Parts: sequence; C-alpha cells; structure tokens
Amino acid sequence: MLLLLKGYCMKKTKITFGTDGFRGIIAKEFTFDTVERIIKAVCLYLYELKTNKNTVIIGYDPRFLAKDFAIFAAELFKNYGFKVILSSKVVPTPIVAYCAKNHENSIGAIMLTASHNPKEYQGIKFIPNYGGPATKEITDEILKFIDKDIIEKDGGEIVVQDLESTYFNHLQNIIDFDLIAKNQPKLIYDGLFSSSIGYFDKILDKNKIKYESYNMFHSSDFGDGLPEPKEKFMKHKKNGYVVMANDGDADRYGVLDEDGNYISPNIVLAMLLKYLKLDKNKQGAMIKTVGVSKLVDIVANKVNVPIITTPVGFKWLSESMRKNNAILAGEDSGGLSTGEHIPEKDGIYANLLILEMMAYKNKSLKELVKEIKDFAGMVFYTDRVDTKLENEKQAEILKNKFDLINSMAGYKIIEKDTVDGVKVFLEDNLSSVLIRKSGTEPLYRFYIEADSVDKLNEIKKFIEKEISN
Repeated sequence: MLLLLKGYCMKKTKITFGTDGFRGIIAKEFTFDTVERIIKAVCLYLYELKTNKNTVIIGYDPRFLAKDFAIFAAELFKNYGFKVILSSKVVPTPIVAYCAKNHENSIGAIMLTASHNPKEYQGIKFIPNYGGPATKEITDEILKFIDKDIIEKDGGEIVVQDLESTYFNHLQNIIDFDLIAKNQPKLIYDGLFSSSIGYFDKILDKNKIKYESYNMFHSSDFGDGLPEPKEKFMKHKKNGYVVMANDGDADRYGVLDEDGNYISPNIVLAMLLKYLKLDKNKQGAMIKTVGVSKLVDIVANKVNVPIITTPVGFKWLSESMRKNNAILAGEDSGGLSTGEHIPEKDGIYANLLILEMMAYKNKSLKELVKEIKDFAGMVFYTDRVDTKLENEKQAEILKNKFDLINSMAGYKIIEKDTVDGVKVFLEDNLSSVLIRKSGTEPLYRFYIEADSVDKLNEIKKFIEKEISN
C-alpha cells in the first residue's frame, strides 16, 4: 500500500493549455510542483526570445493559496535571472495584461487565476508582452520545454508593488467619466467577492460616481457561489437600479437592467457597436467569435462595419485585434475590448463603456435594449446545453452523432461552419447551433440561437433527446 501511495504522489500531472492557460483542481492537478514545471518551461521559452527585456509581471486572484503560488512563481523567476514585479495584492487579469504591454522592460506576465471556475480550481496564464492571451503557437512552444533541464542564473530580483496606477490613468483617457458623473444612472456594484473589488469601486470613487455596493471583500470560496456575473449570482437587485459585476479575475462583465433583467453579452455587443460607430465615430472591424449572436452581424451590416469571425476564446480575438483595426471585439461569454484598449478582455472597462453609453444617450439600459432590438428589426434568444465528458471516446461519439444529422427539430440544416467546432445554420436562416468542446472544463457545449422562445425550446429538446445523451 505504501508503494502504491508513493507511486500516486509521484505521478506528474499532464500539462495542457486550454482556451486561456492551464487550470486544475487545487491539490490534485494544480500543485506547487505543477506551477514549478510550468514556470521553468516559461523561463526556457523566454530565454529563446533572446531579448534584452527581462521583467516579468505577476498577479493573482482571491482563490485559496493564490498569493502563495504567486510568491513561489516569483522566487522561481528570480532564481532564473529575471526581474519580477509582484503585485502587492489581489489584482484583476486585465490590469496585469495592461502592465505586461506597457511596462518598458516587460517580457510578459503570469496571472494566477481560474477565472469563473468553481472555488476548487486554480489556474495559471502566461501573458506575452503584447498584453493579451498567449497564442496557440506560443503555448505549444512552452509545452515543448515542460520538464526540460534549466540552470539557475544570477541577477534576478523581486519588487513588490501596486499595479493599477498606469491602468487607471489610461482609463481616464478613454472613458468620459465627467459625462458619467453628470448623467449617471442609479447603480449597484456587486463585488461578487472577486478581484475587481478595490479597482472598479476605486475608479468610480475617484470620479465621484455614486453607487451602492454588496459582497465587497475578497473570499477564496466566493461566498460559497460561483465567481460568475450571471443573474443567478447577482442577487442584490433593486427597482430602478442597474447592477454590474465581474467574474473572479474581472476579465468578464455582467449587467442587469433597471427591472433586474440580465442583459446578454450579445445584446451588449450590439448596443456598444452601434454606439461606438454612430455616436463616437470609431473606426475598424467588429471582431467576434463564432458563438456570437446573429444580432451583432445584423447591426454591423446596418452601421457599415466589417465583420471578422474567429474561433471561440479571446486568444483568437486578441490575435485578430493585433492584425486589424478593431472598433470592438467580443464573445458571447462576457468578454470584450476595443482597439484603443488592450487586446485582452476587460470586465471593468466593459462596465465603464456601458455606463458611458447610457450617460451619452441619457437613456436607461432597458430603453437602450429596446432601441437596439428595434434598430435590428429582430429579436434573438439563446440557450446552452452542457454535456459532461467522462472520456475522449464520449466526446468523439457526441461529435459523430452531431455530424450525421441533417435536420434539427424539423428544420433542415442548410450550412455548416467549422471555424471552431461545428456550427450549423437551419433553413429559417435565423436559427443556429454550435457544438464545441470546452477549452476550460470537461464539457461538450451546444450553443443554441433562435428567433423565438418556442423554436429555441424545440431545438433544445431535440439536442437533449437525440444528441447529448
């Protein structure tokens, strides 16, 4: 038995990078040994760049042992000759990304976070010095160095400091805070125990924007809930108040209107696109993932903005943002940015953009939602079916079942898109289903969209009965 236990303890976790970094259950897949193996591989990758820059920024979210993992990572980088700027406190991912891009000697950054995953998870992201998620090419290169030998070097050091000052100064230049303060809505900020606490509220305070707040302390178990800004977890509603929140590392946003209705990211993207183009005269393409609603396509066409579609995951949006001028980039899971910001999703920035839009238009959020639906001349409804995967064989079976069908709920499939997974378009030219494997969890996801609730439910029932079981 002792030998069996010893063998189990010595078994190394297989390291793979999903949609945005490596994630695993704390003390199971995510351990100090795992962090050490990843950091050593990152160091070897950075040596290969042969650049004079040698500063690594390190931040962490509120999760269990996050600070300890961050300090451990900082010590490793120092031992291998790098200068480390370690955040003095919990910090959002977008601020770490901003510092990675704008610190003059930055070679990249490390963020300890599992984003919106349950409390049992922790994760680690490598952020290159362009300030966005690492591309697949970069993570593939890092994986080549896993468990390779590395020699310690002199010259490393660790500096502990706050990271937000330059990020705040940047936001002051791209958000009209005076206008928000003048025409501000009644606002509730639900901290959701996340890393945005001490940042979103601080910049509101700095600009004399009033708000009520709840759940305003960091908690490793996120109040025994999920650190996800969805209606289920945003419980502090109040008639006439807009409610805003962010996920665990504040790269995603969530918003409720004055009646307490959750406004989907698809609608937010459509509203912001129209606002940025027609009211602010911003130029560039609408860059979106394949899962984004057709509503955004309709609005983009109406305001004469070109559309670029990428696979799911902000790393693909980020890559396209760096190649193209972007008026707006976004995904249906609650991540967005613009060309004048960083090529990384930013929930704090997203919330501020929504507030600025409301102030500029001097309208309630529910009025703006009605306005965008009227402008598009169409309403879309979305839902999702998640199927837990026990193994890779089950994933293959599900995909094969999906590939073989030629109609869904009585509607013929007329087109297929394989940008990421498989997205099918139905004969009504309004409904679609995207099937893809999650990049962060052992799930197959079915993303459904239709122009009526009845049609949406019909398609959902078909998927649950004929495909996902």
